Amino acid sequence: MNALPTRVLVVEDDDVIRELIRLNLELEGFEVFTAVDGQDCLDRAAHIDPHVVTLDVMMPRMDGWTAAERLRADARTRDRPIILVTARTQEEDQRRGERIGVDAYLTKPFDPDVLVDVIRGLVDGGRK
Repeated sequence: MNALPTRVLVVEDDDVIRELIRLNLELEGFEVFTAVDGQDCLDRAAHIDPHVVTLDVMMPRMDGWTAAERLRADARTRDRPIILVTARTQEEDQRRGERIGVDAYLTKPFDPDVLVDVIRGLVDGGRK
C-alpha cells in the first residue's frame, strides 16, 4: 500500500530560496506548495490542508509571526506543525516562536537535509 506524499506549504518571499526549498523537498518525495507571504499562506493553507508549514519571518503584507499566530488560531490548521525558517537568530526571536507554538526554528543559511529531517521528524513523530 502506497502512502500519500506529505504535503508541505513553503512560505518564503525570496524567489531563489523558495525554489531551492521546493526543489530539495520534491527530490525527497514531498508534495510541495508555495506561498510568497503570510497572507498568501493563510489563503492557500485552507485549500491545501498541508501536513507541515515552513514560514519565513520577514515578509511583505503579513510576516511569519502573524501568519503562525493565525494558523494556530484556526481550527483547521491549529495542529499542523510549523517550522520557522529565518535569518533572525536572536534568542528573543526563538522565544517568540516558542510562545506562538511553532514546532521548530531553523536559521538561514541552513542545510536542506536538516530541513528534510525536521519535517520527517514532525510528521512521523507528531508534535513535540
